[in-house]
Amino acid sequence: MRALDELIHVDNPAWPEVRELFSDGPAQVDVLPADRAEAERCLVQMQVTVGSTLGALAWHSGGLLVDGWVRVFGGGGGGLPSLARVNAFPADLDPAWYPADGLIVGHDVLGGVFALNGHDPEAAARPGLPGQMIYFAPDSLEWEALETGHSGWVSWLASGGTEGFYRDLRWPGWREEAAALSCDQGFSVFPFLWSKEARDDLAATSRRAVPMREVLGVAADFGRQMGPADPGLLGRV
Repeated sequence: MRALDELIHVDNPAWPEVRELFSDGPAQVDVLPADRAEAERCLVQMQVTVGSTLGALAWHSGGLLVDGWVRVFGGGGGGLPSLARVNAFPADLDPAWYPADGLIVGHDVLGGVFALNGHDPEAAARPGLPGQMIYFAPDSLEWEALETGHSGWVSWLASGGTEGFYRDLRWPGWREEAAALSCDQGFSVFPFLWSKEARDDLAATSRRAVPMREVLGVAADFGRQMGPADPGLLGRV
């Protein structure tokens, strides 16, 4: 296991390049302040350096808010839970522990979940290759392969990639409604997003702000009942 000093003192830290992505891209990206103790816990348990985008976000930020719609997890702070909390890291450093099903790195306000595949996605009933990003879609109740790594995903977010990705899951006024949410809230949508009624006329659905744990809990329950496979852990918030 590498000590913290080895993880934060690297020749080519990623943070300056990551910050440049946020300032140059069309998306509105808010960088939240990190909780230093949680950031250290994240880095040391994950054993990633700040030379990676994942490590840089964990050490230098509490997470990101992208257009008020996507929450990217980092070191925890500013209202967002840390990667350690979301993924239920052990309370004390455990060299033998790793997130077998993959590492959850982001949520959206509808209960969609972004995760980084582990070393054996097939065993976890996940699509895609090891180390690739996947997405649990709240309108289909299944995981989808995104065919990119974590750094590519962050670049995609900053470049405005969510505009097309969420085209069928956003309604007139979504930006204002999302901006009114706190970081621990998401949208409860009825009829449910996977229903014919919601697919036919999303704008006519009823939406209310509820705790994010409730949004994720409903998605997980229906995913187990109606989806192709148990979606597994969707994150602890």
